[in-house]
Amino acid sequence: MNIDFKHIETNGVELHVAVSGPEEGDLVILLHGFPEFWFSWRRQIRELAEAGYRVVAPDQRGYNKSDKPDGVRAYDIDTLRDDIIGLIRHFGHKDAAIIGHDWGGAVGWHLAGTRPELVRGFVAINMPHLAVFPKVMLTTPLQWLRSSYMLFFQAPKVPEKIMSSNDYRYMEQALKTTSKKGTFTEDELGAYKISWARPKALTSMLNWYRAMPFSMRRIGKSGNIEVPAKIIWGEGDQFLSSKLAEESLKFIDSDSVIWVSEATHWVHQEQPDFVNEQLIHFLDKTASRIIR
Repeated sequence: MNIDFKHIETNGVELHVAVSGPEEGDLVILLHGFPEFWFSWRRQIRELAEAGYRVVAPDQRGYNKSDKPDGVRAYDIDTLRDDIIGLIRHFGHKDAAIIGHDWGGAVGWHLAGTRPELVRGFVAINMPHLAVFPKVMLTTPLQWLRSSYMLFFQAPKVPEKIMSSNDYRYMEQALKTTSKKGTFTEDELGAYKISWARPKALTSMLNWYRAMPFSMRRIGKSGNIEVPAKIIWGEGDQFLSSKLAEESLKFIDSDSVIWVSEATHWVHQEQPDFVNEQLIHFLDKTASRIIR
């Protein structure tokens, strides 16, 4: 199954997107997190397309080949959500299944909570509902330590300088040391470096974190998630405590988590066969038409 690339205007920006699968298939949108781009889903796109779905994996705003507007407020959670709403409308669908990892999961939670009529189903991969962060941070001191990088990212200019030094070695090592050995090949890491080095990319990517004070004010608008939802969680996540996933279950059915041992924050890249099987099973259950 071929992957085509398009530039699509949505919500005042132009997003670079990877597209695959039959045009008549139910729409599935894959949302990457930090510090990735559409390439995060390289082990899912063709498999979901071959299962009969119209698969769209954008470089979200600020990343890789997509537009990088200036200013922190351009990256608040409402704006990020509205980018995806524009993609759904562009492809002429009334709704989409949303699958999000890391920050892409945060966008998915917010979209499902505030515009449920546009979401056929939602899968969060190693990303909790943002609303649970304050409570877990207060009751789980280890999460404060794990989240310290978020505070570092708030500083202007310094993170960019450190993270881009020595050919982005800091970022490369972060991927390698927090994942299972061999998850990211040297060629794949090279592709990431190219995306990080694009003009304005690193600052734009970090602005997602810098916009968190604005985003957190908006998270309260969304209550329980009324659409079909699932959490897939690599238990070896070095950034996010499993407690965050447990607390997120309060927003959805209490049995809707799939714990994956022998996996980290990057579970969809470490165990793609298992994750793809779970995704296709979920998508088939929520499909609006007969698949295959």
